Amino acid sequence: MEGELFPRERTVIAPGAVHVPDWLAPARQRELLAACREWARPPAGLRTVHTPGGGTMTARQVCLGLHWYPYGYARTAVDGDGAPVKPMPAWLAELGREAVAAAYGELPEPEVAHDIALINFYDGDSRMGMHRDAEERSGAPVVSFSLGDACVFRFGNTVSRGRPYRDVELRSGDLFVFGDASRLAYHGVPKVLSGTAPAGLGLTGRLNITLRVGGLG
Repeated sequence: MEGELFPRERTVIAPGAVHVPDWLAPARQRELLAACREWARPPAGLRTVHTPGGGTMTARQVCLGLHWYPYGYARTAVDGDGAPVKPMPAWLAELGREAVAAAYGELPEPEVAHDIALINFYDGDSRMGMHRDAEERSGAPVVSFSLGDACVFRFGNTVSRGRPYRDVELRSGDLFVFGDASRLAYHGVPKVLSGTAPAGLGLTGRLNITLRVGGLG
């Protein structure tokens, strides 16, 4: 299992929201980066996301399991090339299960398996506005892995995009899990700290791998 199943260093950011630094070992980070590069290839590869209001997300994205678009899911890349979405690998879902155990101190129920992955690529100028992950029907925890450049991750409340919120620096290899009372909390990335990626990783910019349980049938 990655890191430790129940690591000693865990920081509770809010009820149900836990930060575990350095959970992914350097070798696993390189493996995940290589996998992300394969997933980013067409068909249904890395794309620019456009919002219904005509805006453009600065972070580019590729999806596994189901394709996320503002604001729903589909089995094909409806706002990309229209190709079927790449499947969610069983090993990645298992890594999500281990991550929940590391954050909460106990393994989730076996039938609760992450079946959706959203991989966001941030260059130095990319941002992510405050939003909620609310298109899923399952209340299972969201798992987030960070690769490459560090970022300021802003974790807020469940009522509005404003205060109170807490800024957390997420570095390459860090794990962040949020569920329970924080499952629908607003969160975003106001800043990427360019040039902070580990020298041996071979990545310029930041990758965020977010695992979710859709509950969508």
